[in-house]
Amino acid sequence: MRPADPLHRAQGRTGRAASAERWRASPSLLLALLVATSCGALAQTLPDYPRKPIRLMVPFSPGGPVDIVARSLTPRMGEVLGQPIVVDNRAGAGSLLGTEAIARAAPDGYSLLMVSASFVMNPALLKKLPYDSVRDFTFVTVLAEVPSAIVVHPSLPARSVKDLVALARKRPGELAYSSPGYGALGHMAAEYLGFLTGTRMLHVPYKGAGPAAVDLMAGHVQMLITALPGVVGPTRDGKLRMLAQTGRQRSPAMPEIPTAIEAGLPDFVVTSPFGLLAPAGTPRAIVNRVRSAALAAMDDPVVARRLADLGADRVGSTPEEHEAFTRAEIARWIRVAREAKVEGQ
Repeated sequence: MRPADPLHRAQGRTGRAASAERWRASPSLLLALLVATSCGALAQTLPDYPRKPIRLMVPFSPGGPVDIVARSLTPRMGEVLGQPIVVDNRAGAGSLLGTEAIARAAPDGYSLLMVSASFVMNPALLKKLPYDSVRDFTFVTVLAEVPSAIVVHPSLPARSVKDLVALARKRPGELAYSSPGYGALGHMAAEYLGFLTGTRMLHVPYKGAGPAAVDLMAGHVQMLITALPGVVGPTRDGKLRMLAQTGRQRSPAMPEIPTAIEAGLPDFVVTSPFGLLAPAGTPRAIVNRVRSAALAAMDDPVVARRLADLGADRVGSTPEEHEAFTRAEIARWIRVAREAKVEGQ
């Protein structure tokens, strides 16, 4: 098993060049090799793929956000590719079981993986991973991302992020925030907020986003950072007050709510990205076909409407952009965990 090193860049392999004398002595061999090379390049450009159903691993239980996004995309993706895509839910160990299975799968395009924020946060939270988060995967695309929202109880005298920060500075360690659990996105996002603003609040972990939001609405805690779609209804009903959403742009779901960037926190972008991965070594031609099918599926009006209902913003990054994003996010959350003294498990 290779040691986990999420920021390690694998070294490229270089072959040994043949001597000029050998080519001059064997013109027929040269011609044969040129033909073979051309055919090989053509095969990589136009692979006979896919020839059978494709497995899409979702390392979470059915019904969650990642599963919903996967099942929204796969029917149309399968139509574009000409083969069905079967969603394989394999929950366990905080998404590690399903993720490791794809890291060890054959790089033939028939095993894919959909991940969310936990993929880039696990290196900061777990002392040892059974895979390398960069080296063991081929990046395909960030399909979409869902912004989070900073919400508070209506009784809290804070009507903006600036007010919240001022209050937290005035009452260090007194304001309590809920989260779906230790190490969850809501926990790390709140610690990131404290890191950027020099404030400290009390963390109250719950077993899931639902209980964390319920206790906030009941007034038992004062703040929560969670996926925006889940708090749109309570905000409109007056049960919560949304101070900001944390995407790069305002969400169509709540266009009147400013981003954290607009609220004075230029670095506070916290989203749950839905990324598509394949095992390391998957040929680029196959990666391109899978990505094209995914983008075509997201452009389908029915699928686009479904993603919009989830509060997901379309991304469709290139493989290079996906890898760069992953490296940057891993580095960011490692830094946040270190500064906030969030102990790894």
